Amino acid sequence: MPKASPETKTAGATSKSITKPADNGITKPTKAKAAQAKIKDADTKKIFVLDTSVILYDHSAIRNFQEHDVAIPITVLEELDNFKKGNDIKNFEAREFIRFIDKLSSENRLQDWIPLNGRNKGSFKVLMNNSTSGVDAVNIFGDKNDHHILNSALTLQQQKPQHRVVLVTKDINLRLKARALNIISEDYETGKIQDVADLYTGCDTVEDVPANLVNELYEQGFCDAEKALPNPPKDNHFFVLKSFKNSVLAYYNIAEKRLERVDKQSAYGVKPRNAEQTFALHALMSPHIKLISVQGVAGTGKTLLALASALEQRRDYKQIYLARPVVPLSNKDIGYLPGDIKSKLNPYMEPLWDNLKYIQNQYPETSKEYQRLKEMVELEKLMITPLAYIRGRSLSNIIFIVDEAQNLTPHEVKTIISRAGENTKIIFTGDIYQIDTPYLDSQSNGLSYLIDRARNHPLYAHITLQKGERSELANLANELL
Repeated sequence: MPKASPETKTAGATSKSITKPADNGITKPTKAKAAQAKIKDADTKKIFVLDTSVILYDHSAIRNFQEHDVAIPITVLEELDNFKKGNDIKNFEAREFIRFIDKLSSENRLQDWIPLNGRNKGSFKVLMNNSTSGVDAVNIFGDKNDHHILNSALTLQQQKPQHRVVLVTKDINLRLKARALNIISEDYETGKIQDVADLYTGCDTVEDVPANLVNELYEQGFCDAEKALPNPPKDNHFFVLKSFKNSVLAYYNIAEKRLERVDKQSAYGVKPRNAEQTFALHALMSPHIKLISVQGVAGTGKTLLALASALEQRRDYKQIYLARPVVPLSNKDIGYLPGDIKSKLNPYMEPLWDNLKYIQNQYPETSKEYQRLKEMVELEKLMITPLAYIRGRSLSNIIFIVDEAQNLTPHEVKTIISRAGENTKIIFTGDIYQIDTPYLDSQSNGLSYLIDRARNHPLYAHITLQKGERSELANLANELL
């Protein structure tokens, strides 16, 4: 899978314009000399200094800087030691990187520059000295690990003045401190979505469709995609097709290579209220679509539609799993909470129970539907499972709903999908702009990454929900506050 290279951002970032006096006394850049300076800067050898947050995000990060060198401060190894135990993805990332360093150091000294295996790769070393002879970050900011990492970068700048030293970190505050000390700093760019505003939405509105094609969709249920659409559609893409008088909802069936009408359908008593919800429910209920993502702001019905569709398809699967990332408060793990694992998870999983109760309360307590949901929970046909214990498992014949997927890293999303066995459907829901983890943003989170990379695959469908349906009060909050 191609990865964005961090150096594309730094190349030319600090090239200075060369000026000369103009006839009117105002200086202006000399384009030729400025271009030469930019080329020279791009050719400058770079050394990327990685902090702990980058390693915990991607343990293979040191391989993604092309021909440039990569350095790790000894403080980072010390911090990784605190993350090596546990079942979270960050613990896995820490262990994998430590194993890599151990293998690398079996025949080499980590204090020396060690060539990285691979074509056009640079070298790697561990920075042992973080006592700078000039500006001292520890004296300025205080004695913290982050500030020792800054000193490692400062020391490297002094030792390698002919190189361009760049601190790479996912910690925004650390980047700001680095820039205050005249250290070039940037985010880890690999896997980031460059323009979230253009992120795939899963549906389009097409105007001026010939009326006979709209009528054909109504009467026959399908029509030729080439006649109705100006451009070839993506797999499982949805459309609102409008003619002069009528409109129809449709989607592109990649297996049949045609447009098919999308009708409104209900799932366990839940009915879609707008076109996007209709599309989402269609994708969620389609047996040939095994991977679905639903993105939208609070109140658009993401989790409710996913859960209702899973309940409607309960006979086709052995179990329904519900999960959401646990984002601990005050940086404390759930182990600090009292009780067994279910008791610890309940505070984080309440939104999932709320949606289940909403579906259940549509029916009288004496009805079969109400009692069936109660039995499913008691018999663990519908159960909540922590994502931390997903690694190593094979999930067959289940529907797996992952809520708040924007709080996952791309590697976590990959790990979940790679657990899928036979007859498994995985649903990711979330809002890419509502992120609760400190080192992720709308461009680097796992949900954005999935939407960008999986689009146009026959097993995948995505819908972005635009309209809030929770209440007028909730819509007011989303629109005005």
